[in-house]
Amino acid sequence: MTDTNTYIQKLAVTNPLPEPVMRRAIHALNLPPGSHGLDVGCGIGLQAIMFAEAVGPAGHVTGIDLSPEFLDCARSIAEKAGISEQVSFREGDMNNPPFDDDTFDWVWSANCAGYAPGEPLSLLKKLARVVKPGGSVIILAWSSQQLLPGYPVLEAHLNATSSGIAPFVEGTAPELHFSRMMGWFRRAGMEKVTVRTFAGDVCAPLSDEIRSAFTALIEMRWVDVGAELSEEDWAEYQRLCLAESPEFILDLPDYYAFFTYSMFRERVVG
Repeated sequence: MTDTNTYIQKLAVTNPLPEPVMRRAIHALNLPPGSHGLDVGCGIGLQAIMFAEAVGPAGHVTGIDLSPEFLDCARSIAEKAGISEQVSFREGDMNNPPFDDDTFDWVWSANCAGYAPGEPLSLLKKLARVVKPGGSVIILAWSSQQLLPGYPVLEAHLNATSSGIAPFVEGTAPELHFSRMMGWFRRAGMEKVTVRTFAGDVCAPLSDEIRSAFTALIEMRWVDVGAELSEEDWAEYQRLCLAESPEFILDLPDYYAFFTYSMFRERVVG
């Protein structure tokens, strides 16, 4: 529970970074007002609430997740946002969505479906099953970042650690990587795939909110990496990436960073 609560807290703290990017992605979908959608792997419900706002009071968004703690938090956030009538949350597995065929106008999954090792073809077919003909399956995930300006080699080494390449692991077939999503959709029988990448960036001076968000992001991005780095890289990591360090990189007066999310969308054939 402690670990879950800590993770929930970090999701909330980091949210000011992805929220503007997510809102742009959701706006770009141009979803029909009044439509009903499913958020797969909804976590603490942050995107589900954005979708509920996007489809309006006649629409509805259902979020599913395996974590009861996440779902309790999502319900609380929705209630505080005054939007609890437009969203609902329930336990559910993305590999076996607990809904009838043709239930939703669209399905969305961010940093969950398609962003883990495993066979994606069956997953996409299961998600498409619960979407009405002409509706959309939308998959979005974090796809790149530059958080350590001026230290590209160190950042490359950090990204090559087990934490840095998560949820992918050494030996995973290249075609199972998230960036090969177009091929997954095509093999699932969906051929008109659209792809868009959305970027977020920040630069100094950082507000307290953004500084806290980036500090938490760095902590989440590269976890327990010491054993996989050279002594030199580990020393540099401790010097630059720990908030208590006098040379913490967020203190740079010319700090700049960016990150991207990539979104794949396909319409379900009748």
